Amino acid sequence: MNWLIKNFLRGLIIVVPIALTLYLIYEAFMRIDRLLNLPTPGAGFAITIVAIIAIGALASNFFVRKFLNLTETLFTRAPLVRLIYASIKDLLEAFVGDKKRFDQPVTVMITEGVRTLGFITQDDLEFLSLPGQVAVYLPFSYSMAGTLLLVHRDRVERVAVDSASIMALVVSGGVSRAVSTKAIDN
Repeated sequence: MNWLIKNFLRGLIIVVPIALTLYLIYEAFMRIDRLLNLPTPGAGFAITIVAIIAIGALASNFFVRKFLNLTETLFTRAPLVRLIYASIKDLLEAFVGDKKRFDQPVTVMITEGVRTLGFITQDDLEFLSLPGQVAVYLPFSYSMAGTLLLVHRDRVERVAVDSASIMALVVSGGVSRAVSTKAIDN
């Protein structure tokens, strides 16, 4: 009986992540296809990817850039739209834009002997009248949420680890392994 339970749990650990990943990809394809009302499965997803690439390429054009700047100006002036638009744009730019914010992994000393992992998002808070302070984003485990700490620069130590590895380590609750854990001097 012990052998049966052990192998069932081992199989569960293998099958559930694969099945869930495939299901989420399938759902993404199907939802986009339903939204675009296309009869060929996957065509909507392919069209969406091609459209995003085309928009990205066109964004370097002078006239398109002017149009995008006008659109952004409109979106940033409308009260409720500004909140939604700015939050989504900042989040996307933090991961994939020119202004990546999660590229400085650090440890933060909470108390003597207790540290947490995070990412410096602002290394100068003088504009908030907080000289010597830095903003550190701490992602939560098993969640897309996190919290922002404002801490003195002396309590922060940069870490020589790939940002994606740190994010995976934190989000997995410490189960994933980081590439390297060698600290860098400030």
